[in-house]
Amino acid sequence: MAYTDGAPARSSTYRWMQLLMGIVCMAMIANLQYGWTLFVNPISDKYGWSKAAIQVAFTIFVLTETWLVPIEGYLVDRFGPRPVVMGGGVLCGIGWVLNSYADSLALLYFAAAVSGVGAGAVYGTCVGNALKWFPDRRGLAAGLTAAGFGAGSALTILPISAMIKDSGYQSAFLYFGILQGVVVFVMSFFLTRAPSNLAKSAAVSKINVQQGRHDYKPSEILRRPVFWVMYVMFVMVAAGGLMATAQLGPIARDFKIGDVPVNIMGLVLPALTFALAIDRVLNGLTRPFFGWVSDQIGREKTMLFAFGLESVGILALYQFGQNPIAFVILTGLVFFAWGEIYSLFPSTCADTFGSKYAAANAGLLYTAKGTASLLVPLSSVLTAMTGSWHAVFIVGSVMNAIAALMAWYVLRPMRRAEMNRPAPAAEASASGDFRAAATT
Repeated sequence: MAYTDGAPARSSTYRWMQLLMGIVCMAMIANLQYGWTLFVNPISDKYGWSKAAIQVAFTIFVLTETWLVPIEGYLVDRFGPRPVVMGGGVLCGIGWVLNSYADSLALLYFAAAVSGVGAGAVYGTCVGNALKWFPDRRGLAAGLTAAGFGAGSALTILPISAMIKDSGYQSAFLYFGILQGVVVFVMSFFLTRAPSNLAKSAAVSKINVQQGRHDYKPSEILRRPVFWVMYVMFVMVAAGGLMATAQLGPIARDFKIGDVPVNIMGLVLPALTFALAIDRVLNGLTRPFFGWVSDQIGREKTMLFAFGLESVGILALYQFGQNPIAFVILTGLVFFAWGEIYSLFPSTCADTFGSKYAAANAGLLYTAKGTASLLVPLSSVLTAMTGSWHAVFIVGSVMNAIAALMAWYVLRPMRRAEMNRPAPAAEASASGDFRAAATT
């Protein structure tokens, strides 16, 4: 089967190739975030800058990567994915090359901003393109694309570490920056815009989840209460999970188990190292898994289960985490029940507000990640105020529990009402007919 939209006919496997190329692009930009930690100590050793000052660059990267995605998504919706990913790849490469020459904090911060803009362009485009090409499997497609973001770091973390050790961190920045930028640039040539009539074509299978009747523009969704409900839920789950997981190192140290050897199925590692390794794996697997589940049983039901599991997992980690084996297993559970937000929320947004502006709309929702990251330092404040991690775990668990209940009792009825609304043109027509009738 094939589908067209004023363009040459495409085979039914073409969209899977689009998805694969998006995953490759995501894997190439993953180290800008996940590989950063490898460079902090070498940079500090070379220039004597404090680690806190160096980590400001990471904060700049996250904020520029997150908050500019709506603009980049708008460009994707208007001009297609190719030029945006192409530009993003160039910026990612330039950012890391600048890092290799950065001999001042100002240049390091500028390079972080350049990298963040580039990474956001690639991330937002690839997720948005997946949502458009797979109206029938949005959860799975968005999940696989987001999983590529973690898989990339898993594939290249060892060679980057080896190059830093053998040739210095500047060589690693330079050569991996060029490599990653070139791969993304080349992949961009093969990315194409999804046909606007794809959801109605024979090329896609039966859609199990309800789809909205209207393609909302970004300016329109900002006026819809259901968007802000999703935004608040996204912030709560992201912040709640981050508050518990971003402090794993200090928590393991306070529990006095960080260096305790743990043996699981014959693999022996220190508890904290084991937990961080499981994090990388499960944080990637959960995105396509729960995305696929949501394609089968619905978005809100999946959210209810996943967010509820996260709430229970955080409490269990606090209660039983002093045991090294329990710490490793429960950490894996927490990450598995948390990472799916990057597949569930984009697919829910596209289901609700349509495919035409899916990249920009998902980008607006994605800024919730940046908002959540600003709340994470509260975990340190709570710990300092109370003298223990108790309040942090309670707050994280409660935020996830509230989000789980909101998914079923607030978001579900609101989305149902939203997607059953007539299109704005139909509303205007009906309003005009009523006014005409009232004057006759």
